[in-house]
Amino acid sequence: MSLCDDALLCNFPKCRTTLNGFAWVTACSHVFCDQHGSSEFSRSPAICPACSSALSGKLDIVRTELSPSEEYKAMVLAGLRPDIVLDISTRALTLWSYQVHQERMYQNYSLSRAEAQLKQMEKVLAQQNQCRELELSAMRGEIASLKKVMEDYKRKYSEVSERLMERNRQYQKLQALYDSLRLRNMVVGTEERDAMQLPALHSFSNTEAAPQATPQRSPQLLHSGEGRFFSCLEADGGNPFFQFSTPTKERVRPFNRKL
Repeated sequence: MSLCDDALLCNFPKCRTTLNGFAWVTACSHVFCDQHGSSEFSRSPAICPACSSALSGKLDIVRTELSPSEEYKAMVLAGLRPDIVLDISTRALTLWSYQVHQERMYQNYSLSRAEAQLKQMEKVLAQQNQCRELELSAMRGEIASLKKVMEDYKRKYSEVSERLMERNRQYQKLQALYDSLRLRNMVVGTEERDAMQLPALHSFSNTEAAPQATPQRSPQLLHSGEGRFFSCLEADGGNPFFQFSTPTKERVRPFNRKL
């Protein structure tokens, strides 16, 4: 902000808007917008919101037009001696110089505050970056260890896959051997059944071809005088198969009962 600028800023702490139209000017060289000047200086006693100075004089607070008409400019200083005009102009320029100085101080304060915040943020950012670097290094180490573990798992997986393939080959061989043995056992069993059935069929055919035998008689009890015997005669008759007879009389000893 320089003396050539045609705009002032409201000195109210939370306003700082560009002044236009009407402005309130105080004896302590502060200016305020029409809204805050009307609200702050309507109370008695009036106190400057910027520096808390008491404004009890009649001309300590002036509401002035920032863009006066040409007629006002022609008549406001008319008839005054040059030294008075110069004095008024000097005081008006002093107000402007003070506002420029205050604005410069405010901007420097804002700049220093922003720089302090920037340094604080840079410090926090550096700490965060350091923490992130530590975390990143730890994660890199963890990734390296995980890669080693993955390589170990890959090696183990390849070994297990090779063993599984070998077991599958052995299983296929055993399965083929089992199938061949089962097929051979089936063939041998079929041949044995055929061999067992052939003699039975042969004997059955011989039995059908042979003459029918005469059924034998059961032994009969024959009586012949005092002698008795069992005889079993064949179909042609006369030939005894077996014979039981009592001993002859000469061979029989008398049996006397003892009295």
